[in-house]
Amino acid sequence: MKVAILHQALPANARADESDVLEQVRAIGAALVELGHAQSTVVFDGDIDSMLEQLHETGADVAFNLVESVDGGGEAVAIVPAALEREGIPFTGSDSRAMTIAGSKVHTKARLEAHGLPSPSWFSNSQLDSDVTLTASRYIVKSVWEHGSLGLEADSVVTVRSPRELREEIVRRCPDLGGEAIAEAYVHGREFNLALLARGRGVEHLPAAEIDFQGDTGESPRVVGYRAKWSPGSPEDLATPRSFGVSPSDASLVARMESLAAAVWSAFGLAGYARIDFRVDDGGDPWIIDVNVNPCLSPDAGFAAALDEAGIRFASAIERILDAAMLVDA
Repeated sequence: MKVAILHQALPANARADESDVLEQVRAIGAALVELGHAQSTVVFDGDIDSMLEQLHETGADVAFNLVESVDGGGEAVAIVPAALEREGIPFTGSDSRAMTIAGSKVHTKARLEAHGLPSPSWFSNSQLDSDVTLTASRYIVKSVWEHGSLGLEADSVVTVRSPRELREEIVRRCPDLGGEAIAEAYVHGREFNLALLARGRGVEHLPAAEIDFQGDTGESPRVVGYRAKWSPGSPEDLATPRSFGVSPSDASLVARMESLAAAVWSAFGLAGYARIDFRVDDGGDPWIIDVNVNPCLSPDAGFAAALDEAGIRFASAIERILDAAMLVDA
């Protein structure tokens, strides 16, 4: 099979979360060699027609879609799968509809609420313009469109006493969060990541990973921020290692998260692979805090770690992601 690895062009001053796509390209390329597939690389520079022309020139049977941003932002990323769909080119990961929904935290929240799936309460700027009652005293301010924890650190958790104060926090932080943000009720509890991998026309749960907030002191914010993800060896990185292994007392909790993750997969129409992030409150109830379509496939990222824990070779996972792409039109 001929596979074209498709990724976005990088600016000269690319951030760590942007340049990481090259690590994914290398890892996937090595897996394709191991699997015996022919490969090429297509760089998307914002010109859809040029991208499609290059893909046709490669003669690829399928595109491995790693495009994570368009013109430096995440808002328009769904235009790539939409173009591939129009052209009839099979591609890996979720389709344009799922990426449009999951790419926006506003749309994500609405979809979770529509399907009765538990997610912390939230507010946008426009909602705070009206006479609302805050449901919590602590909120975490997040980017609507950007992923990879861009602009997110422990100080993103704010304590407020009124809708006006919360709106001011959102407005103040928007420039560092891609221009648009929401405030989500902060759940001070345990954090889990649950990776999902296509298996035929179904989906497999990979082992749940828990973030170990080391050095946690009482009510200090527990956040896996930008430095924790993208500055290896930093204090934030060292303070938030992931761990696997479910104790007997957590078996029912993990089963609940697996059930919720499967419901998210279905409600969002996800495909290929995904990762759902949870917070668990003091009462033991899990809350969905993020839906990650096409999560990072770098060797040092959480998805690869979950594959290792499950005993699934990285190349085997890549083959399953490719198989899922080819099943779409089968």
